[in-house]
Amino acid sequence: MTHRLLLARALILALTVGFVPLTARAQGWIEPSHRTPVPGPSVPRPAPTHVRRVATNIRATIEGRVARIEVEEQFRNEGQGIAEGTYHYPLTGEAVFQSLALWMGETEMRGELMDAARARGIYEEIVRRRRDPALVTLAGHQLLRAQIFPIQPGETRKVVLRFTQVLDTQGDALRWRYALGPEERGAVRPDIRVTLRDAARFGRPFSPTHTVQVSGRDDSSIAITDASLGDVELFLPLRSTTAGVSIVSHAPGGEDGYFLLYVTPPGQVESQRIGRDLTMVVDVSGSMSGAKIEQAKAAMLQMLGTLAPRDRFRLIAFSSGVRTFRDAYSPVDAASLEAARAWTSALVADGGTNIEGALRQALQRDGGRDRDGNLDVLVFLTDGVPSVGEQQPEKLAAMAAQAASGTRVFTVGIGTDVNTYLIERLAQDGHGAADFVPPNGNVEVAVGNLARKLRAPALVDLRIVSSPARIVSLEPVRLPDLFAGQELVVLGRYSGSGTGPLVLEGTRDGETVRVSTPVEFAARETDHEYVSTLWAARRIGTLTRTMRLEGSSPQRIEEIKALALRHGIVTEYTAYLVQEPVVAASGTPRDDVRRQTGVSPGAVTAPAPVAMGPPAARAQTGRAAFEAAQTSADYAGANSMGQARKVSERAQDRSVAAVSGSTQRVIGSRRYAQRGSEWADVAQGAQPVVSVEPFSAAYFALLQALPELREPSLLGDDVLVAGRTVSIRFQRTGQVSISGSEVMKLAQAFRGA
Repeated sequence: MTHRLLLARALILALTVGFVPLTARAQGWIEPSHRTPVPGPSVPRPAPTHVRRVATNIRATIEGRVARIEVEEQFRNEGQGIAEGTYHYPLTGEAVFQSLALWMGETEMRGELMDAARARGIYEEIVRRRRDPALVTLAGHQLLRAQIFPIQPGETRKVVLRFTQVLDTQGDALRWRYALGPEERGAVRPDIRVTLRDAARFGRPFSPTHTVQVSGRDDSSIAITDASLGDVELFLPLRSTTAGVSIVSHAPGGEDGYFLLYVTPPGQVESQRIGRDLTMVVDVSGSMSGAKIEQAKAAMLQMLGTLAPRDRFRLIAFSSGVRTFRDAYSPVDAASLEAARAWTSALVADGGTNIEGALRQALQRDGGRDRDGNLDVLVFLTDGVPSVGEQQPEKLAAMAAQAASGTRVFTVGIGTDVNTYLIERLAQDGHGAADFVPPNGNVEVAVGNLARKLRAPALVDLRIVSSPARIVSLEPVRLPDLFAGQELVVLGRYSGSGTGPLVLEGTRDGETVRVSTPVEFAARETDHEYVSTLWAARRIGTLTRTMRLEGSSPQRIEEIKALALRHGIVTEYTAYLVQEPVVAASGTPRDDVRRQTGVSPGAVTAPAPVAMGPPAARAQTGRAAFEAAQTSADYAGANSMGQARKVSERAQDRSVAAVSGSTQRVIGSRRYAQRGSEWADVAQGAQPVVSVEPFSAAYFALLQALPELREPSLLGDDVLVAGRTVSIRFQRTGQVSISGSEVMKLAQAFRGA
């Protein structure tokens, strides 16, 4: 009896709201056999089968420049009939196949490896038959294929695949890439772990696409913790005596390009690092009583534990008055540390909040004493608004800015009663960073993370002094200091193109240190689209924070909306982008809305505010102000797509009431809204639209010429993707054929070339 295999759709795309079913991309799948008998009196209908992938374990061992990868996948037949079919696994072009183990009892099944050109036809044939666009994303991959053995009902079979990759270099780092595929929902997430055989060669591993957890001796074990977020890129910085620099870029064409600059600190011993003059200021007012004061004291003890012989330190506690551990900086010796710990442990919470007095004491110079090249660092922690002394946040911030010349200021705001303006302004003027601990959050953890980050300054006053292309934007605008054990990630944009060295300079012990790396800023680079989205997230964080500090303006709001709509990022100005609000409220047709307002219906959000100054003091505290400040800080500090996506998801959750009744998806760096049967790019304006029938010859020709259309095509049979001067819509009534010259012209118009 011949039985039929019904292919399980094993990979689901998890997006900000809702989900779309997909087939796996760079994971294996089973294609069903097509020998299906026609049921009749003598031929019973075959029992239904359902094969589902229940596990994918990916193990990579990196030695030298070679990564040896073993992929183990398990498939279970959850149907009632016997399942059979063909196992497929896509391999990227740089992969070298070694072995495939498909076992039926004691019998090993052999696999066949096809090159990318032959594989393309197979992918397209499967796509046409199943009307499933997911596999088009595999264009350019090799294909491993093997006949699968029968799988009995309830039985689980294992497939083990081994291949190698040679890692490419990216500046001063090795880069490992694994084509994992679109996000997964409903299926078990892949478990990805990387082992470094010679970990001592590398600095701390970093991924701009995923969150990584590093453990083991010499940071030799790496786990990818959010493996549903698409293709993985992992940087392994090579240790150097100065600093390592790596750059990846993305250039859509027709606009300024994007780049991600990754700087790793030099490999150095503790005695070689820059010393610190560390001042820690902690709020011990009555509102800090209970768990918060105990956590704050534990955090101060952690900070004391990071001190080294070259450092000096001060401790300041404030409530209605101001108390100091000592009047001047203390040296780091056993007696001073023991006394400081005892002083810290004896602190109690009581009284009001004298922020003015605490700031004046903290920014007072140590009698003009020479700092011996030490980096001046101030950590300021509070949970409330000023109630003693000067109470106007703007005046406090201005006073602090005038006195804090050369001091790096890091602030921690605890709970929703904190004045967000003051916390952000102090950090901005002090060229540091602001962090926000939510109600019931752990102060000790937040300050402990900051203590570890600030433990060992390596290079300060970093700046880019030359580049092969003109750099037009940086996020953050001023490069932060480089600390040992902490990567520095900078996002930026460049104008034009060029190949040559990118040179950075920094200061160490009063001497200038210069590092450089060769870089190519291309006029067009289709890879690394995530770089543009990360830059947009950083830019939105900066803009929203600036508006709270300096006031809003129509120009800033429009820039935020444009960035958010194009890159699929949720902000307070785009949360109300639901179902074309003007249309929904008035019933006005789309074209009439455009004529009446001059704005594309997809871009209509809320009425544009007029320019205004910073918010009043009462609007700088409370839950809404706290959440807005926290979101800005998280966007501005996002180092990976995983981090940026989590921030966007939290913002989406907070605006769920505003978007109820709407269905939206984020694909790549774009956001789509469902309007009837159509998924429309929210960035679509008045540009003309060319329609193409899905799975036609014209469809495959366009996807080959415009790879950026592949992922949006996953949404279904009716998708509108916004281009620069022309947009493309996949719909069943579209054209089915298109000439080569027409494809070229359409691609150029779509990209604005």
